[in-house]
Amino acid sequence: MRSNTAEAEESAAKAAVADHVGAADGQGPATGGIETAAGDRDAAGDAPAEAGGNDGGDGGDGRGDDGDGGDGGGPRAGSGPDRRRRRRRVLRWSATLLAIVILGGAGAGYLYYEHLNGNIKSDDLNLGDAKDRAAEPTANAAGQKPLNILLIGSDARNTAENQKLGGAKDTFDGPPLADVQMLLHVSADRSNMSVISMPRDTLLDIPKCTDPDDGHEYAALRNEMTNVSLGRGGPGCTVATWEKLTDIHIDHFMMIDFSGVVSMADAIGGVPVCVDASVYSHTRDGKGSGLRLPEGTHSVKGRQALQWLRTRYGFEDDTDLARAKAQHMYMNSMVRQLRSEAKLTNPNALRKLAEAATRAITVDDGLDTITRMYDLATELQKVPTERITMTTMPNRYSGPRVVPTEDAAKLFRLVREDIALDGKNARKPPATATTASPSPTVTDRAAPDGDIAVQVHNSTRGDGRAAARGRAATVTQLLAGKGFTGAVADTSTATSEKQTVIRYPSADLQGDAERVAEALGIPRSQVKRSTDVTGVTLYVGADWRSGSAYAPPKGEQKAEEDDNTPTSAEAMNAADTSQCMHVDPAYSW
Repeated sequence: MRSNTAEAEESAAKAAVADHVGAADGQGPATGGIETAAGDRDAAGDAPAEAGGNDGGDGGDGRGDDGDGGDGGGPRAGSGPDRRRRRRRVLRWSATLLAIVILGGAGAGYLYYEHLNGNIKSDDLNLGDAKDRAAEPTANAAGQKPLNILLIGSDARNTAENQKLGGAKDTFDGPPLADVQMLLHVSADRSNMSVISMPRDTLLDIPKCTDPDDGHEYAALRNEMTNVSLGRGGPGCTVATWEKLTDIHIDHFMMIDFSGVVSMADAIGGVPVCVDASVYSHTRDGKGSGLRLPEGTHSVKGRQALQWLRTRYGFEDDTDLARAKAQHMYMNSMVRQLRSEAKLTNPNALRKLAEAATRAITVDDGLDTITRMYDLATELQKVPTERITMTTMPNRYSGPRVVPTEDAAKLFRLVREDIALDGKNARKPPATATTASPSPTVTDRAAPDGDIAVQVHNSTRGDGRAAARGRAATVTQLLAGKGFTGAVADTSTATSEKQTVIRYPSADLQGDAERVAEALGIPRSQVKRSTDVTGVTLYVGADWRSGSAYAPPKGEQKAEEDDNTPTSAEAMNAADTSQCMHVDPAYSW
């Protein structure tokens, strides 16, 4: 059942456009020009148009070739002009839903609310078990929370058009793969945005997922390629996989397929890309995207844009890592293009863009109306282009695939702690009579030490060794000596943990759990939410078999002290206009 709030939002939005809309039947807007949120006539926005292809020839994917054969909230009541201006703003940001994805787009231009709403497809946000889900972040002092949105490029061959664009003639309507996965993080204060791409070749653990349509349960998988998650009930399983790996709470997802990329790229009208040499992405056995470009900068759209986004053979080392870099360059260029593109003030172009966007993507149920999209867009568009940072999850090779490294764990921690990946997080000055109080510390969010109940388990058994005797009692005494008089040793259950970890069941106990970690010198990355416990629970792991001081594993302490983005993440700034893909000479002509 829909909430009263959602119904009220729709009613307000419909009322807001009722007097001004004529575009759905081919009429132009009631007034000329497009206003931005600031009320001027600039059209601003940006959009990621990403999709992924499967090369098939590198094994394990169940897909064919990479290419196609070598083709070169509602306004409050008012009166007069102010009232009309507020009404027009309701649909302003729905010009392109992919522009909304990155920063919020140029105005939609008075399209019927019901018509665009009917175009939007939605699905469940998270198909995993509750115990695998990440805790929602704590609000800052101003009551703001960060936003995390998972962008998914599907390689589905579920239509004739997608089959033609994706090649692989023998995989029609097979299980789709999430061959592009990017986590978009918007800071709580909306000052910066970070994007983390995960290579589709990444091996990781996929949690159990339940298909919302038929109730089918997909068993958990170990050491599996991340892209298969999409075929296990839908995009909500890909969301669950990210949350299990990163412990980052994901608020929304947006998914696009091959034909969606082409229609969006056509509607946008071209995005500049650069290659440092001529490139033709093809191989003798039919692999490759078919992308063919001479050296220099070129505007790509439609099918050629899809080829750029899918190119693996021809860029740098011919791997999925190079493909992710090319996708970042495309997205950054699109951000700049849409922010400066004057032709987006053209009402007819905007109508085409809005139509293409609403038909191109699938979103979670929390974004399934134009009003909700508008609300999200008003937040995203606050971030300046120069504060957008694109990264790739740090990884190392494991056979022909890749696995996350310690640097990846650090990158995920920075996002969890809302630390900007461009290194420009401002240090807040100490509170004075004339300055605002800083954000709450761990102590501010926690109960007094003596009121925190902690269960302590001896989980030191592992690696062929028996549990170290008396560790639960020893650490309990250590906590009591630090003022945690509610600590109790629990010897009723034998457990085993390679690494010491503190678990808590709900958001209201997160501060307590972090305070215990702080007192013992345990990194916050080892404090996790779990429905397997009923209160703050400390598992003394095999990494703390003796002694009264916890020594973090090698690299963990540095991660806690160093908030710089790892160089292995290959950070790329959206305002950098010098970006140009390096071409593998073997694919140059």
